[in-house]
Amino acid sequence: MTATHTTERAVIAKRVDSGTADTEEIRDLARAAGYDVVGEVTQTRTEDPAYHLGEGKVTRLSNVVAREGAAAVIFDNQLGPYQTYNIGNQLPERVRVIDRFRLILEIFGQRAQTRKAQLQVELAELRYELPRAEAKASLAKRDERPGFMGLGEYDESREEDIKKQIANIRDELESIEETERHRREQRRESGFDLVALAGYTNAGKSTLLRRLADDLEVDENDDLHPDLDTTAESEDRLFTTLGTTTRRAAVGKREVLVTDTVGFIQDLPHWLVESFKSTLGSVYHADLVLLVVDVSESVEEIREKLVTSHDTLYERNEAPIVTVLNKTDMVDDEEVRRKRDALSSLAPNPVAVSAKQGLNIDDLADRIDHELPDYERERLVLPMTDETMSLVSWIHDHASVETVDYGDQVVIEFEARPAIIEQSRAKAGDLVGASA
Repeated sequence: MTATHTTERAVIAKRVDSGTADTEEIRDLARAAGYDVVGEVTQTRTEDPAYHLGEGKVTRLSNVVAREGAAAVIFDNQLGPYQTYNIGNQLPERVRVIDRFRLILEIFGQRAQTRKAQLQVELAELRYELPRAEAKASLAKRDERPGFMGLGEYDESREEDIKKQIANIRDELESIEETERHRREQRRESGFDLVALAGYTNAGKSTLLRRLADDLEVDENDDLHPDLDTTAESEDRLFTTLGTTTRRAAVGKREVLVTDTVGFIQDLPHWLVESFKSTLGSVYHADLVLLVVDVSESVEEIREKLVTSHDTLYERNEAPIVTVLNKTDMVDDEEVRRKRDALSSLAPNPVAVSAKQGLNIDDLADRIDHELPDYERERLVLPMTDETMSLVSWIHDHASVETVDYGDQVVIEFEARPAIIEQSRAKAGDLVGASA
């Protein structure tokens, strides 16, 4: 796993094909990984196959690194193995070259708490390392042995080791995913609707989760669901949520489980998204997805993020998607209306809220209730026995009970998910058969 960096000085580098390079996000990412950003070098030009930047700009970068005493150069670009090697050889000794995706993996490595998250990070790191191991083998055959500052030392057996580790991790992740699939079905059988929060990192998903579940503790349901976490972090930093956090919430008559997931981030390569696809399982298998976006961002930024999010979700997701325009406390009502209109083709009928201040959360709860699968109504007539009392108690726990009449017989009317209706009928049939 990647070591945590807490005080290393770093210089940011970024190349764009046209326009002006914006380094705000990569600076945020570098700080999230624990680096102290002490300088930056940017360039507008087509990509140089050998150095990514122009060779003269690499010399300028080397001078800035030496002047600032930096230990790392962080590129807001994807670097090929040979580009990494070439740049590293132009920098002062022992300065590491880190591209955008290597940096994201460092952050993931620092935040991974669960076994599943740790495996996913390790899988992504191995996928990242594999082409670099192949490049080292090619360079070694040409007697150009890569050094520490570029790609790292060459190990002849490393390629095969990586492929074996990838296969082993995939097997273990599949086993974890099978357990989670079983758990999701148990939750549905217990009467819960499953709602997943999706969206880009720092859109406010964790804050919204806390707001929706504000007055409920998962501990109340501990015996049924000991895996549920009671809190989710809520901080203004990237990648606060790496694994998944689930809490109970009451939405109208329903009991729902709301799950917060790892945030999307722009320009992620396929191999990195693929490594974390099992984390998105709670999104793909939900009854409803809340796609959270930061309404204080520009229309262009929001549109781009919505397009990418839909591409990711529609690959496997079958549940309805409701777009939540979050952080309305940061913009005025007119701006919210303007952005709602501009985004209507991608986000029809969105719900605008401020999770931080609790604005419009009731409207969002109503929308959740409306979008979730319809409840069915049932009326059961049961014999008056001790076993019937146990069934009535079970129905109270798993459904929304309207009336219960106790007389010579027990008559109970309720609403519930179709699966709960089926179970209650089966249990009632057993009771009636036993009392006949």
